[in-house]
Amino acid sequence: MKALIIDDERLARTELKRLLSPYKEINIIGEAVNAEDALNKINDLKPDIIFLDIQMPGKNGFELLEDLDSVPAVVFTTAYDEYALKAFEFNAMDYLLKPIEPKRLEDTIKKLVVKNRKDILSEMDKPILTEDDQVFVKDGERCWFIKLVNVKLFESEGNYVRLYFDDHKPLILRTLNYLDERLDNRVFFRANRRHIINIKWIEAIEPWLNGGLLVKLKGGNKIEVSRRQAIKFKEMRSL
Repeated sequence: MKALIIDDERLARTELKRLLSPYKEINIIGEAVNAEDALNKINDLKPDIIFLDIQMPGKNGFELLEDLDSVPAVVFTTAYDEYALKAFEFNAMDYLLKPIEPKRLEDTIKKLVVKNRKDILSEMDKPILTEDDQVFVKDGERCWFIKLVNVKLFESEGNYVRLYFDDHKPLILRTLNYLDERLDNRVFFRANRRHIINIKWIEAIEPWLNGGLLVKLKGGNKIEVSRRQAIKFKEMRSL
């Protein structure tokens, strides 16, 4: 598993590398000293895991995650325990207090290994879903069996995703990253950290802030496409 260490303190990065050295499952592919540095390296190196400090100069660890379109597995490493609840709102795998205890780190690595195995098996077992596939959706006491072509928008809400189709907006217990891996990217496009859009439902597109795009879907939903994803969208959809 490829790992990136993000911490503004050099000694903290060195100590974490030392603690991780016995674990051959973890391949440290880089270090970042702040959120801006981390954003560039995450996009370039595509780590499976980030070990992330919270308090850093400039943007903090939470603000970094909000800037990402696709978030790797996150292990927070911090000297402060008051952020623990907020950390798990970001679907963190674990929350390690500095100084990091070797036994706690061992437990974290075990969690990461199990998750990685499950992810690999899931990818092997489950085919890509196309617009013509029908899926079963259950929210509370209500059920639907719908064609994916009719779903115009997927919106992340923590560990859940809200589907928009017809006049319905059910929640399903999935993450947006999971759906991004399973849905046909020729039709379903990751617009930003919180949204996947069905491009066949696009009614209008206009330039937006910082080089991004604003997409209007049929029915009125307006979704911002981040600058990075806007570049990708233009590359995929231009003649």
